[in-house]
Order: sequence, then structure tokens, then C-alpha cells
Amino acid sequence: MRIRIVDAFTDRPFAGNPAGVLLLDAFPDDDRLQRVALEVNHSETAFAHRLPAGGEADWALRWFTPATEVAMCGHATLATAHVLHTAGAHEGPVRFATRSGVLTATPREDGTITLDFPTAPLTPVQTPAGVAEALGAEPRTVLDTGPNIGDLLVEVADEQTVRGLAPDLGALAAHSERGVIATARAEDPARGYDYVSRCFFPNVGIDEDPVTGSAQTALAPFWSERLGRPDLTGLQASSRSGRVRTELRGERTLLSGHAVTVIDGELLV
Repeated sequence: MRIRIVDAFTDRPFAGNPAGVLLLDAFPDDDRLQRVALEVNHSETAFAHRLPAGGEADWALRWFTPATEVAMCGHATLATAHVLHTAGAHEGPVRFATRSGVLTATPREDGTITLDFPTAPLTPVQTPAGVAEALGAEPRTVLDTGPNIGDLLVEVADEQTVRGLAPDLGALAAHSERGVIATARAEDPARGYDYVSRCFFPNVGIDEDPVTGSAQTALAPFWSERLGRPDLTGLQASSRSGRVRTELRGERTLLSGHAVTVIDGELLV
């Protein structure tokens, strides 16, 4: 099987979020998919195979962390669309059949790819006991992000607080299905982004995710309401860093970014 490693939500190698991408004839058994994802050992590995023509989707797509299958992944979807287009396996918009419904990826003239994802339903909740201590910062606002994402969205005081977080991941794992999205308004929007975030997902084997497309489906409605406009740019302030352009369209959120293939090889077993 041919395998690519693609850095997503970046226009340069060794930044953004790396994902493994494998284009298959059909999905093997789940145990094999999980073993491959563990061997790749990036936050997600995407597996895709072509579907018969004439259906509602063009390719079937699944995502695995090193520990488990997940219901939604933005950066690995972007990486898969990038591989399909650069390898000549698909032209134009591609429709993926996934556990989160049909997701569309559309290439743009500027070299970016735009993903069409469901907007996360946000529900305000009381700050769970112990979250502030586990995160290492006092929450201003806490919201549940719904079943597709399974995170707590936590607003903290400012950008520097987000950048300085060093959470107790073991303690944080008790407070959500997947993990915690920490966010704050950008200190200086003139730098080209409107808000910052970091994502900690200990329950799916990811201490900190470098750039998280699925989290942007919650961050986009959260910050669009506060900033008063639908088009925003988010900076995920991990050590690799990456930017995601978001456009809120009611029940759908568009996520746009670049991707770069850094490794192209063969899985021998």
C-alpha cells in the first residue's frame, strides 16, 4: 500500500498537522487499520477508497488516531483531498462518505482546499469542578461541542494564557469525551488572525493536536458571534502552528487551508 505523510493547514513542510493518507481498494479489517495508524503515530491517519459512480459520495473515508477511530477529522480530510488532487486520482470537488455524513473538499485557484463540515452545536455548561486546576487557567466560558466533536470549549483570559498552558492531561481526561479546546481572542488582529486556540485530546491518545480542523467547527460559531462577522482566521498556537480560514454558514462551516506532502512511500506489510 502506498502511504503519504501530508502536513495540513500549512503552506510549508514541517509545520501544520501531519496526517498519514492511504488510498485503498477497500477497507481491511478494523484491527489492521488501527495497527497502521499506531505505526504511523500521527494524530490521525486517513484511509479512503473509491465508491461506485452515481452515488451521493465519491470516496469512503475513515480516520484513526494511534488509539482509536474518530467521528470527524478536519486536517486528515484536507490531507486526503490534497493527495487525491496531486496524485490525479480525482478532479474538482470531492465528496467523502464518513461517520459525520457526506463532507465535501473543494480545491481553489489559490492552492487552498475548502472543507464543508457540519457546524458544532454549542451548549453553555457550568465549569466542571477541577477543570481550572487541570487546565492550569481559570475559564471565562465553557461550552459543550456536541457528539461529533466531544470536547469542552473553554475560553480563557487572553492569548498569552492560551500560549502558556501546561495542563495536567491525566486530570483533563476526566472532563470530556475527546478533550479540551482552549481559546482566546487574538492580542493583535493585525498579525493576521482573529483568535488563538490549543487542543488537548488525552482520551484519544493525543496529548496536544498541532492543528485541529474539527475544533474550528466549534470555534467559528463561538468567535463569529463575539466578533460580529462570519469570515475569520484562527491560529492554533501549538509548537508546529497552523492557520485555518473559517466561514460560518449556519449549520455548515467552511474550513480552508493549504497542505504539503512531505513523505511518499510504500507500506511493506
